[in-house]
Amino acid sequence: MNFVSFPVHVLGVIPARLASRRLPRKPLLPLAGEPLILWVARRVVDARVCARVVVATDSREVVEVVERAGFEAALTSAQAESGTERVAELLATSEFRSFEWILNVQGDEPLVPLPALGGALACLSRGDPLGTAAGQLDRRLAGDPNRVKVVIRPDGHAAYFSRAPIPFDRDVAEGDEATYYQHIGVYAYTREGLERWVRLEPVPDERRERLEQLRPLLHGIPFGVTAIGAPAMPGVDTAEDLQTVETLLARQLKEV
Repeated sequence: MNFVSFPVHVLGVIPARLASRRLPRKPLLPLAGEPLILWVARRVVDARVCARVVVATDSREVVEVVERAGFEAALTSAQAESGTERVAELLATSEFRSFEWILNVQGDEPLVPLPALGGALACLSRGDPLGTAAGQLDRRLAGDPNRVKVVIRPDGHAAYFSRAPIPFDRDVAEGDEATYYQHIGVYAYTREGLERWVRLEPVPDERRERLEQLRPLLHGIPFGVTAIGAPAMPGVDTAEDLQTVETLLARQLKEV
């Protein structure tokens, strides 16, 4: 795969927190014989959309595992309340001040579709300060709160993100059923967009839904969304997800 060219060099950051509320020690849980975080790091590096890829974590144990595997890692504060805050902390250091575009890939997305990475960055190319991606979601899965839904405006920006099934299809008319989009765990930021995000005050809906992206959205910052035209792949939020992803990963490896 050739390196994907963007107007500026992109810093890829994979935030990884060991003390996950729903799945403790998630980055180091075994997936097909390797820690989960290594699958994510390898996928982002192999996508070749970033000039540099760093795992940002509050755990020395994670740093050691990542570096032993040949990837780059950086130790960040345990006080960061979100992946975006962890990314901003890293970007504020002298080593990373030259990067103007940043791609945040959540550390529990080992199957993140490669078009989602380029799609999030494409939002920045068209002038958005923030970008992300979404994939089509089977309507039977729309009620799963672990699959975050997004409603995309006609102009390609997010209207709202929710763990609830949005849009709500009240009448479920045959032949006119609602289309659901699952938010994929990637964020692209310009440096200015990221710095604006972390300066904002939290909003109540962000806390209720436990969705950090609602903060900039509800403060009025444009949030571009690229619909990738393919089904979204599951992330790892539960022990059941880990088993599902392992099955899907094994199937993908056989196809290579």
